[in-house]
Amino acid sequence: MNLPELFLISLGLSMDCFAVSLTFGTSRKLVWRDVLRMALFFGLFQGMMPLIGWMVGHSMQSLIEPVDHWIAFAILASIGIKMVWQSFSGGSGQRSVDIRKITVLLTLSIATSIDALITGVGFGFIRANILEAVVIISIITFIVSVAGAKLGEHTTFIPARWAEFAGGLVLIAIGINVVLEHLGVI
Repeated sequence: MNLPELFLISLGLSMDCFAVSLTFGTSRKLVWRDVLRMALFFGLFQGMMPLIGWMVGHSMQSLIEPVDHWIAFAILASIGIKMVWQSFSGGSGQRSVDIRKITVLLTLSIATSIDALITGVGFGFIRANILEAVVIISIITFIVSVAGAKLGEHTTFIPARWAEFAGGLVLIAIGINVVLEHLGVI
């Protein structure tokens, strides 16, 4: 996996966090401390979940190597499809939730990073540099979360669902690219 692909995967995975951050930015004024804490939690969870998933995927690599590219495709495509689907079916129910509460922040951090856990399993199959992936995913998610919260403060309406939709499309495209590379098409 090359750096541009990893960057795109990071952006795709961070779109859930962007949508949540944007929603909270529009719903209440968060001070910088709240924004940075939220971004830190999102970044840490988004970065650590692929590591956990990678450990699982890497340990099963010899058993699954003949079909690993199809598994990686299925994982990335299913996450992408789920994100696209959610972008059309979601509402903004988070407005009644206070992101400043640690229990809410932990719950949202876990919920938004489940996709990253599953992606990490795929990383184990395609022999990605997991430390590089963890760092890049964490940093991108942190930046995207801060940007979402601050952007949300300055507007009354931004369709956060479009960010999730775009992130889903990116993950689907990366999954297709993994298969095409394995098949020697590109």
